[in-house]
Amino acid sequence: MSATASVATRHDWSLAEVRALFEQPFNDLLFQAQTVHRAHFDPNRVQVSTLLSIKTGACPEDCKYCPQSGHYNTGLDKEKLMEVQKVLEAAAEAKAIGSTRFCMGAAWKHPSAKDMPYVLEMVKGVKKLGLETCMTLGRLTQEQTQALADAGLDYYNHNLDTSPEFYGNIITTRTYSERLQTLAYVREAGMKICSGGILGMGESVDDRAGLLIQLANLPEHPESVPINMLVKVKGTPLAEEKDVDPFDFIRTLAVARIMMPKSHVRLSAGREQMNEQMQALAFMAGANSIFYGEKLLTTKNPQAEKDMQLFARLGIKPEEREEHADEVHQAAIEQALVEQRESKLFYNAASA
Repeated sequence: MSATASVATRHDWSLAEVRALFEQPFNDLLFQAQTVHRAHFDPNRVQVSTLLSIKTGACPEDCKYCPQSGHYNTGLDKEKLMEVQKVLEAAAEAKAIGSTRFCMGAAWKHPSAKDMPYVLEMVKGVKKLGLETCMTLGRLTQEQTQALADAGLDYYNHNLDTSPEFYGNIITTRTYSERLQTLAYVREAGMKICSGGILGMGESVDDRAGLLIQLANLPEHPESVPINMLVKVKGTPLAEEKDVDPFDFIRTLAVARIMMPKSHVRLSAGREQMNEQMQALAFMAGANSIFYGEKLLTTKNPQAEKDMQLFARLGIKPEEREEHADEVHQAAIEQALVEQRESKLFYNAASA
């Protein structure tokens, strides 16, 4: 398969095709991914988001990777839903350090009726600050999804985590079909989808391929595809899993880029364990979104200053919000008109 042939957006990927992508020589795969990436994005811009845990711990789900699960003893302090004002203060800080999207995560199986009004106020408040909004709250009903859309939520994050075949080894308290149903509700309500998975949970290459097939064969590709590297936390069942080979991780990013050419592919959890060279390869493979800030829900994340230093060394700049870019463009047009008027006045005065 040639690099240029893979630029088209498809929703009919087969396992054999995706296996073939994974099996390409590393340099060929990266070249193809970078070619696809450049067809749709500025290769030296990366979208920057900040993630805040608005309700931590005591989750009833049994996801084997998660320190927030109430099924495991990880020493995590349980916290109630944050006050709306404190969330907005955190969002303002995120904007100040350059984030364009503010993501809010709650350790719930699903949001309760009593908590929804506060969640909706958070969405409205963050929107007023001029940030894109994203939330991850677990499974949603159709009514809850519509309420979030009406409040102005831009993105809803709901990861598939892994392939349908391997999923039961990781989670038993929520079905794969329930996850897909929530994504369908989000799309029907007119919001954008953020959905990806985790590498390093003991899955096979076919499972990684299967996850990407599920995402790429949706009626519309997710606008954001986070690829996480397992952060091993003591007390969880996956604490002793074998590390992901760095080249295998980069391969998965590259295949995601080829299969979902117009999506932002996010280099997500696990960046704390990645050296700068691995992150640079990730951007070459087509990753063009990161979380930054000190924490990623409950685990460490490279600090914003460190990220900006790496960006500077690589010649990468944070991606601007489209609305902000439009404002800058409009301001430039208005300035040009002012200068044009002034030059005409000068010309007329000189002529007189």
